Amino acid sequence: MIPSFMITFREGLEAFLIVGIILAYLAQTKRTELNKHVYAATGLAVLGSIGAALVFNALAIEFAGKNEELFEGIVMLIAAAVLTSMIIWMARESKNISSSIREKVDSNHARGLFALAFVSVFREGIETVLFLGAAAMNTEARTVLYGGVLGLATSIVVAYLVFKSSSRVNLKTFFKYTGIFLILFAAGLTAHGVHELQEAGVVPIIVEHVWDMNHLLDENRTVGSLLKSLFGYNGNPSLLEVFAYVGYYVVVGLGIKQMNARNVPPPETA
Repeated sequence: MIPSFMITFREGLEAFLIVGIILAYLAQTKRTELNKHVYAATGLAVLGSIGAALVFNALAIEFAGKNEELFEGIVMLIAAAVLTSMIIWMARESKNISSSIREKVDSNHARGLFALAFVSVFREGIETVLFLGAAAMNTEARTVLYGGVLGLATSIVVAYLVFKSSSRVNLKTFFKYTGIFLILFAAGLTAHGVHELQEAGVVPIIVEHVWDMNHLLDENRTVGSLLKSLFGYNGNPSLLEVFAYVGYYVVVGLGIKQMNARNVPPPETA
């Protein structure tokens, strides 16, 4: 429930904040006649996301029982890659996301504004469908659904407080710490995706069990199951799963380091 809550909370908040920034800026610049395009784009994006969820569910049913491990492994790896790119993008843009959106609004007319709102919301919707689908492969679908609905509802409340009250939310700090949690979640998805591909016979099993900790922390019991759904815990991982898990942190760490290096201003010259 916690992973699905965090996913929909963060994705929902990003979408609501983007739409809110657009509407607030249109009101500030006295162009509220363009609001209808933002509303229409948002509604269409939500319908498109629901359609994507139905397609994903149909594919999951189609692959159930045959090539199920292959389908789940591919979905988990894709979800981990997209989730990571989203985290890095938000870490880079969180400082100036408002000004960036305002520049795009200024440079676009009604059609471009519609496209901006649609792409922003639809992207978050597609990511949510993909992430929740991957999360549901590690836990009960009902639990994922409850967590997802609660996270979305919470994101609506927080977005409302940001725009309509005197509350001040440090969005940079928020995205930083939720990003850390989601990186841990994505690392687990990567390792579990490799596990599923090994089950499907696509990836070789070099060493089946590097260690076995299930006698200390069983992955099928309460605590172990929670860690499995949150961070991809496996009591007896294969060698490639361990490499995938550790390698994920190495790759993401290098990516963030490179991003930070590009953002450092050049030294002043005398």
